[in-house]
Amino acid sequence: MYDGIVQELIDEFGRLPGIGPKSAQRIAFHILQTPTFDVARLAELLTEIRERVRFCEICGNVSEQERCAICRDPRRNGALICVVEDAKDVAAIERTREFRGLYHVLGGAISPIAGIGPDDLRIAQLMTRLADGTVQEVILATNPNLEGEATASYLSRLLTTMQITVSRLASGLPVGGDLEYADEVTLGRAFEGRRVL
Repeated sequence: MYDGIVQELIDEFGRLPGIGPKSAQRIAFHILQTPTFDVARLAELLTEIRERVRFCEICGNVSEQERCAICRDPRRNGALICVVEDAKDVAAIERTREFRGLYHVLGGAISPIAGIGPDDLRIAQLMTRLADGTVQEVILATNPNLEGEATASYLSRLLTTMQITVSRLASGLPVGGDLEYADEVTLGRAFEGRRVL
């Protein structure tokens, strides 16, 4: 659509997840039309992130050190491990300030359609972490979609042989939502996860 390097920049932004053609074009033109935009700093950060950021050797969370800040924190409860799909999920749970245990990042979810099986995830590392008997409960916090449910089901079956409590995050109606707009699956989950008041 555009000549040369402008189109190349739009195409590069369009390769990022969640960025469609229109958003890619908007970002590219924002950079072009904003004289104060620090392109050099952006390029520097992109280079630095590749060089400095790695994945925690214990849980798989993003970190600039061998171990992430959560795994290094002695105040965290080592008897609880919350299993999530991605490092972004760790940040989301941490924002709630409700969980004080440790995490294990799988690096995705089981998806036969995408060719991702259990061996492609950090499940073996999870089993190694659980082997010493320190962990008493594993909380499965995978996404409430087909892939996340398949992953949680697989892990649940795998962990039944161990003397560990396995729980799953509740799912159902969002706060502030209306029943009339809830789909059948969400409403069904809300009934399954009901609790006595």
